[in-house]
Amino acid sequence: MRAVLATKNQKKLRELQDILSAQGVELVLQSDLGVDIDVEETGDTFEANAMLKAEAVCQATGLPAISDDSGLVVDALDGAPGVYSARYGGEGLDDEGRYRLLLRNMEGVKDRTCRFVCVICCAFPSGERILARGECPGVLSEAPQGDGGFGYDPIFYLPELGKSMADLSAEEKNRISHRGAALRVFQKEWENNQHGTDQ
Repeated sequence: MRAVLATKNQKKLRELQDILSAQGVELVLQSDLGVDIDVEETGDTFEANAMLKAEAVCQATGLPAISDDSGLVVDALDGAPGVYSARYGGEGLDDEGRYRLLLRNMEGVKDRTCRFVCVICCAFPSGERILARGECPGVLSEAPQGDGGFGYDPIFYLPELGKSMADLSAEEKNRISHRGAALRVFQKEWENNQHGTDQ
């Protein structure tokens, strides 16, 4: 089945392709179809933002559209940066600038528990939707570690593995990550709704 991925993030595309290709889903980017949509993420939950993106791209392309909204939830900051993870600190910051700002804001804070959250939405031309949520618990490190992944991965420490998310291979990350967890739920929902054969 062919579906459009509602993102311009090449690293996210690779992660999703690695997992979804095994389910017989051929992912294409909006740009592959000559579509360029920037959806304003006005929702106050991961679910709302994922739906906004998927529905807009589905409407524009006439194909099933898959989007995700994900972010880092820090308990000591009342859930921040949360849905604003990609915009934390303003538009002038890159990934490193954002995680270094977060580390500064957490200086001296003992409770460093946090979790990555991912919500995946697939919007179908029929108007049906699939929503799937996954989480990965961790601890904010005091300093970045590892050079893989993207976003907040270098400061997201996994005590049971003794590694940061940025230290993991793609296979390890897919197995334990919030996105991998969400995709496994998504696969079950997909099979339950029999969209693999209907579309």
